[in-house]
Formats: sequence, C-alpha cells, structure tokens
Amino acid sequence: MELVIKKYQELTSDELYEILKVRAEVFVVEQHCVYQDMDNLDQCAVHIYLRDDDGIQAYLRVIEPGKAGEDVVIGRVLSKKRRCGLGTEIVSAGIEVAKSRMHASKIRIAAQTYVRSLYENIGFKQSSEEFMEDDIPHIEMILSMD
Repeated sequence: MELVIKKYQELTSDELYEILKVRAEVFVVEQHCVYQDMDNLDQCAVHIYLRDDDGIQAYLRVIEPGKAGEDVVIGRVLSKKRRCGLGTEIVSAGIEVAKSRMHASKIRIAAQTYVRSLYENIGFKQSSEEFMEDDIPHIEMILSMD
C-alpha cells in the first residue's frame, strides 16, 4: 500500500479525478447521501490517500486552520476496505500532517457516529451532542495535542 500526501496544487488531474470519484462512490452512492461534495475547501487542504494496484483504498483531507473554523479540520475520511486497519492508518497519517505541516495543537472532525470508536481509539474525544449532517448522524470530536 502506497501512502500519498499532496497539497491540492500538487495533485495531477488524474489524482484529483480519482479522489472525487472515490468520494462519490462512498459518500453519495454507498451511503445514499446527496450532498455538495465540492465545497471550496479542497484547495486549502492536504490530501492524503492510500492506494494499491486497484486504486485509492483510503482517503482524507486535512484543512488548514482558519478555513473551516479556527482549528485544523480532518474531513472526507473514507476507507473502501472496512475493519482491516486502513481507517486508523489514514487518520494517523492525517494527524501527523496536521502536526508537522500545520503545527496543530488541536484537530477537529465531524465524525459519523457509527465510527466514533475508531476516533476514540486514536485519542479523539466527543465534543458535541449528536447532530444530523446530510441525513447521517454525526458528532464533533476533538484531538488535543497539549
């Protein structure tokens, strides 16, 4: 499995196409969620993905502080293969990028409630009541590096 870390401006058109395609496959088709994926935050994010011979298997983006709130935000987290460690691996890579490139002292994520334990096992703490986002239950979670 190859780990790729690139700013938006470093992505090739083929990489961006594959990222948008896998996000649509998971969030729109698989989860039956019609939402506006292109939200003008990709341009101020670092994109991280794990790929093998079959393409992108896990992905997330790390958004610079001040662009989606005052903290660094990790979002669009996905893993095509479930329960094999890819989710933990990709989130851990995102945390490392947030610390090393963005000097984050805190990372925020709006997590789908059903994957709360994945984030809790990494150190995130629930910081909100459950809320609906695009008809899917979510909770806000914070990881403090202090």
